[in-house]
Amino acid sequence: MINSSSIKALSLVTLAAALGCKMEPAEETTPKPNIIVILADDLGYGDVSAYGSSTISTPNIDQLAAAGLRFTQGYCTSATCTPSRYGLLTGVYPWRNKDARVLPGDAPALIRPGMATLPSLLKKAGYKTAVVGKWHLGLGDGNVNWNERISPGPNDIGFDYSYMMAATNDRVPTVFVENQKVVGLEAHDPLMINYKENFPGEPTGKDNPELLKMHPSHGHDMSIHNGISRIGFMKGGKAALWRDEDMADVFVDKAREFMTEQKDGPFFLYFALHQPHVPRTPNERFVGQSGMGPRGDAIVEADWCVGEITKHLESLGLSKNTLIVFSSDNGPVIDDGYQDQAVELLGDHQPLGPLRGGKYSLFDGGTRVPFIVSWPGKVKAGVSDALVCQVDLPASLSSLVGVTADSGTIADSKNVIDALLGKSDIGRSSLVLHASGTQAIRNLKWYLIPPNDGPAIYQYTNTESGRDTAMQLYQISDPGQKINIAAENPEAVAELEALLLAEKKK
Repeated sequence: MINSSSIKALSLVTLAAALGCKMEPAEETTPKPNIIVILADDLGYGDVSAYGSSTISTPNIDQLAAAGLRFTQGYCTSATCTPSRYGLLTGVYPWRNKDARVLPGDAPALIRPGMATLPSLLKKAGYKTAVVGKWHLGLGDGNVNWNERISPGPNDIGFDYSYMMAATNDRVPTVFVENQKVVGLEAHDPLMINYKENFPGEPTGKDNPELLKMHPSHGHDMSIHNGISRIGFMKGGKAALWRDEDMADVFVDKAREFMTEQKDGPFFLYFALHQPHVPRTPNERFVGQSGMGPRGDAIVEADWCVGEITKHLESLGLSKNTLIVFSSDNGPVIDDGYQDQAVELLGDHQPLGPLRGGKYSLFDGGTRVPFIVSWPGKVKAGVSDALVCQVDLPASLSSLVGVTADSGTIADSKNVIDALLGKSDIGRSSLVLHASGTQAIRNLKWYLIPPNDGPAIYQYTNTESGRDTAMQLYQISDPGQKINIAAENPEAVAELEALLLAEKKK
């Protein structure tokens, strides 16, 4: 029996046929992809086996690279973490902000409410947003009462959810902050923080080394927690203090919870790993896995974290509609303040790979980092030599989801989405890099470090700083930056100097 609805449908088909028209199916709307940015901490270009290391195994990161696009010319903006993270989230070169430097644990919020950020732009496209892991971009207005609501912070600049450490794992306060409140505080034991003087009667690593299970090599000799002395002084809040060895599990659990809650999407997760930053305290199940001591074991743990994220996406059926960017906040450092045998047990491992410098350095190893983009079915697997930078993520990812930033915001962020997706082998044409208050610049052929004062070697970390009173020019085809060819190429020097000056005047 044919009902009236069927008759109407048949009539439409008959009419279309008579008029010579084709019945087109309704256009399907493609769902916006979930987006995850995974940022390691102090992970070098040579610390990942996908980038050629034969001395350490990172199978989960390698799987992202095998299924996606591995960039050989991928950069962060700065050779230290606070300014680097600032650039990633704001799309602005950190050297434009005099306060964008390595911050103490009680520093005020560096990114202020009202600034355009990667999460705030994605929220305009309907995304739920979260940060889980390391923050180190300041909190509050400079005089935080850690026992009350803490604002401004990530929840005020575009993140719907936050679960993080306030600064770094080697700085106080050694507590987690969830949505503007310290987790687990008890009213009868308030948390107090001071970066100028100790609290009476509180032990320190300097005065009480017998209480330590990990000793400092330089600095890091103030308040003791979990057998490790830190930067800064702390008292109280005992129930809220973290156990370093459990940190990876805690952050992974929180990331999984957010993805599960937002499985109907779209969501944006900024998953900021703390490995292999000091103090390197991997969970007991990872100890001894690398054969390189705590630093290598922390890298193995970081790789496990990446695997847990990708496996959870798979379990939720979200893998095919999730774009993942994996990178590091700056280059590697071996001895960064603790006696953890990182130098002694390094063996043949080369954290820098073919590069020169490392964390804190103007040389390429300070800012050229692992950079992988994976999106099954959308990003063709392979290797790209396109010049890309984390500062470009706000412009590129907002463009991907149909959002345009207001004029004047994310000023240094370039839309290189075609390069990130492997649709083009052209990314940026030039990039300004930063270390310790000084800039370098590169284009597609040359890398220029202008003359500057300072030590050639940073004493404590044994890192080549890149500082020299002479002009330095290197070819990009010389990744180890072994041959300074400034004297032979005055035209290239002049071109890059003019380009850097123009960028500074913007």
